Amino acid sequence: MKSNHVLRTRGGLSVRLDLRTLTVVVLLLVAALAASVVLIGTGDFPIPAGDVLRTLFGDGNPGQEFIVRELRLPRVLVGLLVGASLGLGGALFQAISRNPLGSPDVLGLGQGATAGALIMIVLFSGSAAQVTLGALVGGLVTGFGIYVLAWKRGVHGYRLVLVGIGVSAIVTAVNGYLMTRADIVDASRAVVWMTGSLNGRDWDQVWPLLILCAVLVPVALAGGRGLRMTEMGDDVSYALGVRVERVRLVLLVSAVLLTAAATAAAGPVAFVALTAPQLARRLTRAPGPNLLPSLCMGAALLVTADWVSQRTFGVDQLPVGVVTGVLGGVYLLWLLVTERKAGRI
Repeated sequence: MKSNHVLRTRGGLSVRLDLRTLTVVVLLLVAALAASVVLIGTGDFPIPAGDVLRTLFGDGNPGQEFIVRELRLPRVLVGLLVGASLGLGGALFQAISRNPLGSPDVLGLGQGATAGALIMIVLFSGSAAQVTLGALVGGLVTGFGIYVLAWKRGVHGYRLVLVGIGVSAIVTAVNGYLMTRADIVDASRAVVWMTGSLNGRDWDQVWPLLILCAVLVPVALAGGRGLRMTEMGDDVSYALGVRVERVRLVLLVSAVLLTAAATAAAGPVAFVALTAPQLARRLTRAPGPNLLPSLCMGAALLVTADWVSQRTFGVDQLPVGVVTGVLGGVYLLWLLVTERKAGRI
């Protein structure tokens, strides 16, 4: 039984649908939304899922309205947006570099954003808005530096990964130096931010990230066809009319912006960008970058990890970045063992 179906309109436009991929996307969306509802109801003042839904639709009592809309909903929305941004950014980087390790965690974008945030915290004692701006600028500068250093008649996968690993090592050393310059208060604040956390997130973090995602996600998804073509090689892609370097540049900029914005909003949350695209690909069993499934997988992973953190350790006890780091590390070890048994490493 074929899983691919083609829909044709009267105007001659045709769209190919992979039913398995579509099913995975729908299930991941349902899982992310269900986890979000449960997460909103979790805390010192538990709220049943039914009451959460009624409150979201404007039928809750005043106390529930305040807790849900002002305290918990912004945190959950930031989690969904950050997870989606990291999942999509990771899928773009892995597809462009043609390497499963070509994620923001490995390439140093998270470390670059961390450096920008640390500069604002340690050297200027900046406010939350200034730290966010510093993280965004740090991620963008790091991404630009990696692109320039990796350029040689185009940007190719292994060179991009190797340059990223080198830049990551340098920026990590800079971050260590900045931490030695911090006083105890700034150091404590920096350590919490560097772990990756959704604690204390409010509407001030939601709106900038939502606007950026509303612009960049359609751009990235629209470039998916060109990105699939580049997997056949640059010569074939050029012959088919794809402007390879233009496609890579646009998608790299989109991936850098998505990753930097996510890091600015929640800190460098570990392993989501690395694992979400690979998990999505294993579920869909479809070739290509799997951009939309990776986006949905990232959102579902992060809100689920935040729920695990709160249920296991209590609210504000364990940053979500610790949970994603543990889960991501376990997955990476499992992946390495699997690849070794298959004889690929």
